[in-house]
Amino acid sequence: MPEILLGTSGYSYYDWNGAFYPEAHDKKKQLDFYSSYFNTVEVNFTYYRIPNPHIFENMAARVPDDFLFSVKAHKSMTHTRDCSRQDYRLYINALSPLINSAKLGPLLLQFPWHFKFSKSNMEYLSSIREYFGELDLCIEFRHNSWIRDEVIDFLKGQKLGFCNVDQPRLKGLLPPTGISTTSTGYIRFHGRNSKDWWKPAEAYMRYNYMYEQDELLEWLPRIEKVVSNTKRTFIYFNNHYKARAVKSAHLLRDLLQA
Repeated sequence: MPEILLGTSGYSYYDWNGAFYPEAHDKKKQLDFYSSYFNTVEVNFTYYRIPNPHIFENMAARVPDDFLFSVKAHKSMTHTRDCSRQDYRLYINALSPLINSAKLGPLLLQFPWHFKFSKSNMEYLSSIREYFGELDLCIEFRHNSWIRDEVIDFLKGQKLGFCNVDQPRLKGLLPPTGISTTSTGYIRFHGRNSKDWWKPAEAYMRYNYMYEQDELLEWLPRIEKVVSNTKRTFIYFNNHYKARAVKSAHLLRDLLQA
């Protein structure tokens, strides 16, 4: 049976206390609490810094044996694209506790909107595959120029996963899709806050959105398509403002189980 792993993008937010975590909940115990409700989490702090392996060693020890961490690539790999071979080695070494405990899910490489389809950018993706060896990788494109058969075939050939997204229906952004290019499916729900997507007053306001049931129902056929073509599918909600990601994930879980 294909496996569905459902969680949120990140788990440590100050405004989740009282909305998901108990009031005044000890920050050191958030992951323990979170993992009693979900079987996976998408780690985002790795976008900003390459952590010491001891951080993941501690995190792996706090969750059940079947819990999996998806980990976002460092910004030097996706945004500035100036990551050295040494930094790639440091990043992979940081993941070693998750690899050794069989708790590492896919690595997410989220590229910015200005990373558009081109031959040179495809070559860059090939180099990333080389650096990461056989690790499970998923690519999130933000620009819709990547939605073409040539790219899908390329990703399959490189054993690079495709990240499907739900986001505002704005010009130039990816439309909703049900694509899989490896045995791992990946879906992210960013919310549909069109007003604050491009120039939010605060960065977190981009993800200030609560999904309605009908909006998630329209995703069920796409999810079914991805799941049917993969061994496991990771689904994450990134609309984290005031724990709306948790509420949305619970709503989708109920719909999937109905």
